[in-house]
Amino acid sequence: METPLSVRRVVVKVGSSTLTYPTGKLNLKRIGELTTALADLRNSGIDVVLVTSGAVAAGMAHLGLTERPKDTQTKQAVAAVGQCALMHIYDKMLSEYGQSVGQILLTKDVIDNETHREHAANTFARLLELGVIPVVNENDSISTYELESLTTFGDNDRLSAYVALLCQADLVINCSDIDGLYDSDPHKNPDARLIPVVYEIDDKLRALAGGAGSGVGTGGMRSKLMAAELLLAQGIDMVITDGRYPQHLAEICAGAAYGTRFKAI
Repeated sequence: METPLSVRRVVVKVGSSTLTYPTGKLNLKRIGELTTALADLRNSGIDVVLVTSGAVAAGMAHLGLTERPKDTQTKQAVAAVGQCALMHIYDKMLSEYGQSVGQILLTKDVIDNETHREHAANTFARLLELGVIPVVNENDSISTYELESLTTFGDNDRLSAYVALLCQADLVINCSDIDGLYDSDPHKNPDARLIPVVYEIDDKLRALAGGAGSGVGTGGMRSKLMAAELLLAQGIDMVITDGRYPQHLAEICAGAAYGTRFKAI
């Protein structure tokens, strides 16, 4: 089946800010809109992989916790509970549209080890051949800086880039709490302009993103640029777009200008 702009396989990344309310609890309405959009992409003939955050938020809600855990062990335990709760929600909502899901939890050593990486790629390939939507997250229950034998992705921005490489995706759509990369901080400068297309990540763009915990609108823009740089080097496009509007996913796959598109030459 022909699909717009030859996009045959897309990785959609959604962050916690997209999936939760300011209260920290899951935004089920938003998740419902997201799953509808993902099912519609599958119906159009596009393979879909979802990289999702939200496990800790889902675990907190399930356990009745009102404050985010501060110690590593509790965070990991809450994430373990939350993974089950989050997958149940995705499975329930997507099954209503006749879609099947499969969970994949990754750690950075899977990417770094050639044999493990090949096994993971084969798993993704077979799931997609079977028409399944893989739902991916970092394995927070074991992946931690305190474990010397493992390293972490650092964030799901870079995780989504590695997943795209494993899956040989054509496009990554990064659903964020900001609608793209701006030429200055839009929270401080009302005249800040959205940069619609980027062909190369240079020092000027890196300066716009700022350091960790700062930068253009959100603390995560630096990691998004790192993900984009990794993808562009492999000929894969990435779009940063406003996660409040998952109904735009199909239009983005068709080339619509929602957000900033990092375009491989």
